[in-house]
Order: sequence, then structure tokens, then C-alpha cells
Amino acid sequence: MKNKLMSESAMIVKKGFILVALVGFLAACGSSPTQDDTPFDPVEEEAPAVASGVDDAPPVETTIDTSANLESVFYFEYDQSTLTSSARAALDAQASALRGSSDAIRLEGHADERGSREYNLALGERRAKAVADYLAIQGVSRSRIEVVSYGEERPVSLRSDEEAYSLNRRVELK
Repeated sequence: MKNKLMSESAMIVKKGFILVALVGFLAACGSSPTQDDTPFDPVEEEAPAVASGVDDAPPVETTIDTSANLESVFYFEYDQSTLTSSARAALDAQASALRGSSDAIRLEGHADERGSREYNLALGERRAKAVADYLAIQGVSRSRIEVVSYGEERPVSLRSDEEAYSLNRRVELK
């Protein structure tokens, strides 16, 4: 009886993970990128592209008014989707500006390369949803917020060290 209960419990957990991965995958597939998919590494912007065969792409344009000097990238701790205090402070400022606008926004969730593709898609979605939830609590209409996860597919840095990982664990507000 105990083994059967443990087996059923394991099956439920496994189905849950599959469902989360499927939802994350579908969310990523359902989005259509507006710019070149070439990763951009601000730390190594002077370095030429290495073995990618892709020319340097122009920076991605955002729809967020950057003249107000508001943060539009929010970083996360390793394997976490909870907002840091600095991210919450930056989101408070963003929410104030967004409440005065009717523009739609897109929250793009990202993860570093550690973990499976499916896991990172789900993690990126959890991160973007955490930002969406926080903005909604601050008075930004949910109908204006689109959540997309790219998982590990659009890194800011292509290196494999802690500094690069920390740059890739983010949500971008566009």
C-alpha cells in the first residue's frame, strides 16, 4: 500500500512537471520576436562574433520610455523567481510611469544555461509572472501585460561563469 501511494505521488509530481514544461514551451513558441535573435553581451560588446557566422546586430529597440531613466531589466538569484528588494524598488518606479500610460507591455523571462531547456523555459515564465503580479498589485492593468519566456535561448552573455549567469537570470520589460 505504501509503495502504491508513493508511486501515485511520484506520478502526480511527474505529470505536474510535464505540464509546466509544456506550458512554458507553448508560451515561448507562441511569441514572435520583433528583432534579430542574436545574443548581445554588454561586457564584451567590443569583441567580434566568435564562430557564430552572424554579423553584429543593432541593439534591440524597446517600447518603454527610457528618457525617464527607469530600469527595464530585473535580475534574479540562481534558481529563484522571487523579486529582490532592488527589483521591487525599480518596479515601483516603473509602475508609477506605467499607470499614466495605456501602452501594452511585454515581460520576457530568461534563465542562465544551467538546467534543462524545459526547466529554464518554466523558470523564465515564473520570473516574468512574478514581475507581472507585482506590477498588477501596483495598479498596472493585467490586460496590458504580456508574459513570454525564452528560458536560456536568448542570453545576454555567452560566457559560462557566475558573472555571465547573473546577467542572464532576468526579466526584460519591453
